[in-house]
Amino acid sequence: MRLLVVEDDEDVAEELSSGLRRYGHEVDHVGTGTEALERWHGVDLVLLDLGLPDLDGFEVCRRLRACSDVPIIVVSARSQELDRVLGLRVGADDYLVKPYGFNELLARIDAVLRRGRTRASGQAGEICLGALVIDPRMRRVLVKGEDIALTRKEFDLLALLASEPGTVFTREDILREVWSETWFGASRTLDVHVGALRSKLGDRGWIETVRGVGFRMSQEPPE
Repeated sequence: MRLLVVEDDEDVAEELSSGLRRYGHEVDHVGTGTEALERWHGVDLVLLDLGLPDLDGFEVCRRLRACSDVPIIVVSARSQELDRVLGLRVGADDYLVKPYGFNELLARIDAVLRRGRTRASGQAGEICLGALVIDPRMRRVLVKGEDIALTRKEFDLLALLASEPGTVFTREDILREVWSETWFGASRTLDVHVGALRSKLGDRGWIETVRGVGFRMSQEPPE
């Protein structure tokens, strides 16, 4: 993958870039937000620090998201909940607080790129699972030929799970992907939407709960 590291600390940038190159990635480095907005074309993912000398990292993220779907991971020493929420709300795909483990960074990169591939494949055409048909282009769902009326979030949740039947999606990944933000503390939002989906699809067997982890679409759809 070709990665763009946006970091004004030369020592930090060099260490990070060297580590990524050891894992086979091609890495470009810029030290300002202005350069980031000029150099993002053609990259597969942006690692964005917030403390830049010219533009605030949040503004860089907002401008990138306004013109591109390039995946963005904020990598910052700012650890306050408000900063993390704001970063995700202005368009970042993930938020990693310094200091961090390098293996965790690699895992975050893989997860963000996987979600991007999932979105692309999910938009490629209809998803057919037994009696269930999902049309991402028309945002239409049919069960045994009958249209099922879903809310926007219900459809996005169903399309995500159905994009990889049998794959377990963690609660955190689902909330980040469908709600585009990290949820802190207890939240019943996801459980409520899963319950509504099961009811509308007519069988709880469509969506399986993996206790303590998340949810997955059944590989053996109900009759």
